[in-house]
Amino acid sequence: MLDQAQVERLDAEAVNSAKTRPPLYAARKKIFPKRASGRFRQFKWLVMAITLGIYYLTPWLRWDRGPFAPDQAVLIDLANRRFYFFFIEIWPQEFYYVAGLLMMAGVGLFLITSTVGRAWCGYACPQTVWVDLFLVVERAVEGDRNARIKLEAAPWSTRKLVLRASKHAIWLIIAVATGGAWIFYFADAPKLLGEVVTGTAAPVAYVTIAVLTGTTYVFGGLMREQVCTYMCPWPRIQAAMLDENSLTVTYNDWRGEPRSRHAKKALAAGLPAGDCVDCNACVAVCPMGIDIRDGQQLECITCALCIDACDGVMDKLGRERGLISYATLADYNANMAVATAGGTSPVNPSLVRTTTGAFVDGLAHFHLGKIFRLRTYIYLGAWSTIGLVLVYSLVTRERLELNVLHDRNPQFVTLSDGSIRNGYTVKLLNMIPAPRTIEVMLQGLDGGEMSIVGVDQAPSRSFSVAVEPDRLKVLKVFVRQPVDRIREPAQSFEFRIEDKASSESAEYTASFNAPKNDK
Repeated sequence: MLDQAQVERLDAEAVNSAKTRPPLYAARKKIFPKRASGRFRQFKWLVMAITLGIYYLTPWLRWDRGPFAPDQAVLIDLANRRFYFFFIEIWPQEFYYVAGLLMMAGVGLFLITSTVGRAWCGYACPQTVWVDLFLVVERAVEGDRNARIKLEAAPWSTRKLVLRASKHAIWLIIAVATGGAWIFYFADAPKLLGEVVTGTAAPVAYVTIAVLTGTTYVFGGLMREQVCTYMCPWPRIQAAMLDENSLTVTYNDWRGEPRSRHAKKALAAGLPAGDCVDCNACVAVCPMGIDIRDGQQLECITCALCIDACDGVMDKLGRERGLISYATLADYNANMAVATAGGTSPVNPSLVRTTTGAFVDGLAHFHLGKIFRLRTYIYLGAWSTIGLVLVYSLVTRERLELNVLHDRNPQFVTLSDGSIRNGYTVKLLNMIPAPRTIEVMLQGLDGGEMSIVGVDQAPSRSFSVAVEPDRLKVLKVFVRQPVDRIREPAQSFEFRIEDKASSESAEYTASFNAPKNDK
């Protein structure tokens, strides 16, 4: 077990320290985060592996939809205006599914932020994930924090040039792979890869790769925390999502203050000494370069690496973990009231510990039930409702649609035998990747018959029409009625279509126009 004086004090200063806080829009000061280890860092590794795996590998997954549809599991087919997601196929007129998913994403973000703060920013945001990946490369090439600081300050040499060139070359390879992976979502991945390599792909593919390569390289390698601070609106919005029961990364100064690197000497002299030994480990590991001990800040993405760093120091000192922890404002205020005797004195460690060193009874500690409150249930209910509506709509949606447009000019024609004929444009939409034979039927309209242009069949009340897979079939249909059967100048009747194989059907109510009978 180490004494406080034996804990290594890192030469780390927050980029926006409360003592020397710069203007909001200031030139970037390079940050060299130290490698952290602990449960939150391990969780970030896991999230990074899953998210990057999903992004890079998804276009290569296959899904058999039969011979008439692409076999790429996830495909945004702009040419044919389709979106394929495994067994789900979305048509342009079904864009409300995408809108529903965006609504779920928004409500889900509100739900997560109101309960566990900026967990999205700290773990799953693409900017965070790619910055983590670029930092892995940087540490592998240039070394950990101290080595990188030393290299930055060193004059240019062959070694420095080789290290920097190697790092940036790997960053560019990652950036190119990022842009390349994105275009594979919009075309058959194996085929498009061959075209890209041979130079025969469409120009838009190369432009997209170039743009995404540039943005990934600049945002992940060069700008890093500047993107979160200046470009992303969420740090400014998230404040409206938080309340006193939201979990955020918190420095518990009710047990950490006053800071001292020589607690034993301070206690011997009758001076109070908190658990914080002012080692700056929390500042050194922060990818945003801030000091969490200055309180909640706009730049904090709640990645919790400072918790891992501080817990490691507390382990070495033989003290309880949690000097920096996820905590709610309500718990923090309650514990501060204990440590300051209701706000009548500065933080006094003796008020929160017994003579044996244990924490006194009455201190507030987090438990899972605290985040489940009315606000949480409202967000969760809204999120679940949207999801259930989307699922129900997917399960019950029809894959056969009918639309009819009556000819406007002329509205009717009188034939040589005196019968009246109306013209219609009938659209049959087959929304499955398989051919169908659709029965087109006329219902109502006493004595009426129809004929279809291009179909070699005598006028009838029923026709069988072949419709290609995933296609819209447009028919020109003429409906005639004997003059002696006409009762009104405008009569309603139905076009009905039916797929005998699947029992799917659709109906459309149309109008049959005829001249007025003045007799």
